[in-house]
Amino acid sequence: MPVPSADFKQALKKLSEKEKEALVLRLVRKDAEAYDALAFELLEDVTLETLFDRSTTTIHDIMFSVSGRSLSKALSRGLKKATQEIARYQRITKDRKGEVELHLYLLHLLFENFTGQFESIYKGFYVATARLVLRTMMLIKKHLHEDYHLEYQDQLNTFLTDLNGRSKRRQLPFNLPMQFEVE
Repeated sequence: MPVPSADFKQALKKLSEKEKEALVLRLVRKDAEAYDALAFELLEDVTLETLFDRSTTTIHDIMFSVSGRSLSKALSRGLKKATQEIARYQRITKDRKGEVELHLYLLHLLFENFTGQFESIYKGFYVATARLVLRTMMLIKKHLHEDYHLEYQDQLNTFLTDLNGRSKRRQLPFNLPMQFEVE
């Protein structure tokens, strides 16, 4: 992301209110994420909860509308799109707890509905799911208070037990822990 220079800031200060308004409106017409970020900052009806609900709906729709000749590959693509939606939510709101909650929501969807695809001959979906669990664990340890570590421990241990019980565990290009350690 570019950092505005001093000259840019001076030029922006010289603009009239009408010109600034026209620039902002042109920006939000071209960039949906900029629109969502400004709407979150400026509008009272766009709250953290509404953005969280919109993201959960989008993630649900993405994961349940996947299709293709290979369900495992289609699920891998859907998982990528869903994680992009989570990253978009975090960029707009800067809400780390909400980001972790969305990761856990996605993991619950995967483990409740698509675990049969872990045994597919294509290991991409299994590896992507294992990476998502690791990323969620890292986010919890890095950005959330220790009390949340205990709150999420059982859920993460359930996911890890399922993943570690699969035969593809030995094919992972990284080390998957047996359980989520709380310090």
